[in-house]
Amino acid sequence: MNPNPLFGLRFKLLLLVALSLGFAAGTAALLYVLATRYDIEILNAMVWWFYERFGRSVTLSVAILSLFIVYLIVFSHGTIRYLLRITQGVGEIAEGRFDSRIPVRTSDELGVLADRINRMSEQLNRSIEEERRTERAKTELVTNVSHDLRTPLTSIVGYLGLIEQDRYRDEVELRHYTGIAYDKALRLQGLINDLFEYTRTSGGLPLRLSPLNLVEMLGQLAVQFRLQFDHAGVEGVTVFAEKELIVSADGDKLVRVFENLIDNAIRYGKDGGRIEIKARREGMEAVAEIVNYGEPLPASAIPQLFDRFYRLEQSRSRHTGGSGLGLAIAKNIVELHGGEIAATSGESGTTFRVRLPLAR
Repeated sequence: MNPNPLFGLRFKLLLLVALSLGFAAGTAALLYVLATRYDIEILNAMVWWFYERFGRSVTLSVAILSLFIVYLIVFSHGTIRYLLRITQGVGEIAEGRFDSRIPVRTSDELGVLADRINRMSEQLNRSIEEERRTERAKTELVTNVSHDLRTPLTSIVGYLGLIEQDRYRDEVELRHYTGIAYDKALRLQGLINDLFEYTRTSGGLPLRLSPLNLVEMLGQLAVQFRLQFDHAGVEGVTVFAEKELIVSADGDKLVRVFENLIDNAIRYGKDGGRIEIKARREGMEAVAEIVNYGEPLPASAIPQLFDRFYRLEQSRSRHTGGSGLGLAIAKNIVELHGGEIAATSGESGTTFRVRLPLAR
């Protein structure tokens, strides 16, 4: 908001002074006429009393000055009240009441001041809320990490304890215990790697950008996942509307995104028997989609899919779900590339859609 130069505070002050001075002179003239032409004893006596002691010029000057001050106070009453309201609002904000707002009543400098104070208050309020969310997120992160690290670590310690105490019947049982401990250790390693990757991407990971053909990269990934497709009993299909979609990207990081999405589609959508890897151009964007035809996701789950540690399994089972960080990492990487990632799910399939700006 910018002050109106035609009705700025300086103009208003000059107008108030001019009006007050004009009304004071007019009122003084009116009183003089009443005293000299009409027989008003009290008024006439007061005027002549001042004339005899101070003279006509001094009496007239004092009368005009006194009336000027009175009119100035009367005419500036609204501005003074508004200035006091702004002062009160600043005091409320200083006391921590950041939801307090000052009404913007004018378009002059006082109105601009009120508007900017309101904006400052809103910004402070947003900053405090963001700090609170960050603090809650840190607490949640520590809680989730503690839970997810403790589960496999407890199993590892337990089975290694049995081995340390020679509490196994034979070599077969020993290998069974070591196998379980090894599997839990791999899960623990995977969680730590995912957690490390998430913290790196959340902190604004520097990217090594270079021109990359998204179609070629997705085609290579389809070939690499052929064995996983066969093992899961699904058909992997590529549908590319373009031969080239050149984006400026960090290839290693972007591969991580689509590896995660394809792995997610295999894990949760293999019952559909088909996974499609698509790419097309939309305006100045490259759009890639990973589609599976498994059981649709609940509508309530869609907004939370990219939250860290979110898993559809309420039991947080490690056997059916991952670390809960994969999609959060994918979202961070895509946003670092200036793109967007979203998901939709229904009877026509579950689609994870990635939009990336095309290289100029």
